[in-house]
Amino acid sequence: MTETRTSVTVTVNGRAVEAAPGELLIDVAERAGTYIPRFCYHPRMEPVGMCRMCLVEVEGPRGATLQPACYQHVNDGMVVTTDSPKAKKAQEGVLEFLLANHPLDCPVCDKGGECPLQDQTLTHGPGETRFVEEKRHFVKPIEIGPLVLLDRERCIQCARCTRFAAEVAGDTEIAFAGRGDLIEVAPSPEHPFTSVFSGNTVQICPVGALTAKPYRFAARPWDLDQVESTCTQCAVGCRLAVQSSGDRLTRVLGVDSDPVNHGWLCDKGRFTLDAVDGHGGLSDPLDPRARITSPLVRRDGTLVEATWGEALARAAELLRAAGEADGGVGVIGGAALTNESAYAWARVAREVLGTEHVDAQYGDGLDPRRVLALPGATIDDACAARVVLTLCGDPREELPVLFLRLRGALVRPGHDLVELAVGPSALHPLATVSIPVRPGEAHRVVDALLDEGRAPADLALDDDARERARRLLGDGEGVVVVAGRTNLAEDPSVVERALTRLADALPRARFLVALRRGNVRGAIDAGLAPGLRPGRVLAAGGRDTRAQLAALREGVQRAVLVLGDLVGNVIDRPGAEAALERADVVVVTGHGGATLAHADVVLPAAVQHERAGTVTNLEGRVTAVVPKVVAPGAAWPDVAIAAELARALGADLAMDSVVEAARAYESATGYPALSVLLDSTSEGRVAGSPSAPVARRPLDPMAFPGIRSAEWVGLGESAGDRSPPPRWPTSPRPRCPRCPDATPTASR
Repeated sequence: MTETRTSVTVTVNGRAVEAAPGELLIDVAERAGTYIPRFCYHPRMEPVGMCRMCLVEVEGPRGATLQPACYQHVNDGMVVTTDSPKAKKAQEGVLEFLLANHPLDCPVCDKGGECPLQDQTLTHGPGETRFVEEKRHFVKPIEIGPLVLLDRERCIQCARCTRFAAEVAGDTEIAFAGRGDLIEVAPSPEHPFTSVFSGNTVQICPVGALTAKPYRFAARPWDLDQVESTCTQCAVGCRLAVQSSGDRLTRVLGVDSDPVNHGWLCDKGRFTLDAVDGHGGLSDPLDPRARITSPLVRRDGTLVEATWGEALARAAELLRAAGEADGGVGVIGGAALTNESAYAWARVAREVLGTEHVDAQYGDGLDPRRVLALPGATIDDACAARVVLTLCGDPREELPVLFLRLRGALVRPGHDLVELAVGPSALHPLATVSIPVRPGEAHRVVDALLDEGRAPADLALDDDARERARRLLGDGEGVVVVAGRTNLAEDPSVVERALTRLADALPRARFLVALRRGNVRGAIDAGLAPGLRPGRVLAAGGRDTRAQLAALREGVQRAVLVLGDLVGNVIDRPGAEAALERADVVVVTGHGGATLAHADVVLPAAVQHERAGTVTNLEGRVTAVVPKVVAPGAAWPDVAIAAELARALGADLAMDSVVEAARAYESATGYPALSVLLDSTSEGRVAGSPSAPVARRPLDPMAFPGIRSAEWVGLGESAGDRSPPPRWPTSPRPRCPRCPDATPTASR
């Protein structure tokens, strides 16, 4: 019996290195501390060996030959030299050809200062050129999409952008056109580059050929400061780097988090910085894009600015009166908060206001008591699954980066997709079996799928498809079910019943629940859910959002504390407005919106990139959010608002800082918070899991350029061994009397 080798020995520049069989030479050398220059190679895409910048000498039967390190798989006994005269001359020649037509745009190019072409020209280039002919000139820039501009003369044809579009995102909107020296990147003749992942092509472009409209000419990279944080636009929880110039947010970059986003971001997560500053200072509080920077109190039918002391006193008066009256008070919202803020508001609701009527979901979710009790799966589990069963909306629209991860797994052999198709889905072309599901019939289709008898005729199911799906699912071994609301117009119990049946019939299957909104799982874990206390401990039931709105319309419930924009999020907007019209309403929000038209008191809150804390993604992974700029005006973090409102109501939460709130949350739930908060660059921890923290993949500035790319590439050093790249640089958090350690006073 032949023994399978688990490692091989490779000699790189005279140094023996252990590697896995079949590992790429460029990765082995980099792990050993030897940087090999490259342009086309990207660790999250298949190697193509196009740019030839990574040529190194490899010993073989016929002597040493030049081989592209990004395309060469290692084998035992391989001898490699990366800095031989032949390798250096080849690298110099490649750079000389690339620079022959490359314009000297560095002083005005957005890539200047973090450009791999600049860096590698200085570290590996010839230092002079023999070309004196006229360079190419094009009209510049051209708009290839609503967010992306192309400077064609800067392109070095590395194909990173087109490979990402086709290989990772599955888009056909951008590709090479022309031949020879006329080849260029171009959008599809039929469609502009409108992909929801277009910003990734800008980030991975190794030169300034692709630039982002919002960032173009906005700043120079050496003027930027950055922190590593977590995106809260949806429940995936992508890791990102937030950059600012002074106190102005300028750019967001994806960070290569191995268990979550692999460095990719959707455009919503990348290009929503305008929302933080209120789109340039919009002042109408009813405009959902406007920032609320001062407390507001309704006087004579009009919202007017007030001090924090006045606003908190008025809010306490309304909530106290409602709590003492029949029907009491309720709390709606909170899915956009941090875990610590959600926990603080859950304590205000139950301990101070004495109500069980709390709900972070806006009536468009699933019952957490049922779906979060199912055996859980991580994103990595879903990508490694033998079979993925989807019963949800289109993940590309609702959870874009989860779609990228699932697609990346499903295009590889050994992975099958059983799709319960409730509508058009970007995963449909990859489905092994697709079974149509009409609205309201998911539970019946699942019953028919799992039962061996004939399906009811009215379901119009294909018997062959049912049989193939049943064989693939088996007893659930290696099966992950990705589930969520399939149709917001149908009763959520339809999906809940379907999932319960799947769990019973497939005892070895696991479930990844596709929750709506950024930190809804964290808010539920913190206790902002009817019938659930912190840590998802079962408790006496309360009213959910729909029941609260009905009670408000009927006069049964008197007041509501809204954490966010209720009217802008519920399905039944007229019904919500009618309910708020009859109630005393206290709103805690960072933005304006239609809810404020019915508010009696508005308390301004810090928003994403202005607050510290932790969040929990759909798989239960707890990661840190880090403030990059100070909240404008008199806005406070939610933890501070909750603590001060509790004081105004005569209670003390003992949470005068985010650190204290994280410690209290961790103590009450058993989920990680403080340890994650204090190590904000970690990959986080999966709540309720004994697994150790995941090791960080070193950041390759050629793959994910940032403000420090030139430093570790070795600008000004020899081309030999170099230290591996550092983590993303972090900066001191902005200190503010309101955040995160100071205690606000009610008189402010």
